[in-house]
Amino acid sequence: MVRYLLIKLVREVITGEIFTMMSNGTKKRLTITEVAQIVGISTKTIIRWEKMGKIRKPKRDWRSWRVYEEDDLAQIRHLHEVLVEVE
Repeated sequence: MVRYLLIKLVREVITGEIFTMMSNGTKKRLTITEVAQIVGISTKTIIRWEKMGKIRKPKRDWRSWRVYEEDDLAQIRHLHEVLVEVE
């Protein structure tokens, strides 16, 4: 299962299909786990950044799970890149 998800993630990153349009015209939303895998950080890091105010709080679905859109992913990627450059 992990191998399948990794292969799927790599394919989506290479082809730029991370945010595909769904049949009803809305953009696909990502879970915190998917965002963490794309950026290369842990889910706990994302939650910590959220609590510290370094990133904005994401929208929540009907289950109160965090859901991320393209601009959320871009913000998290940018913060990660800035922090990696400093080290």
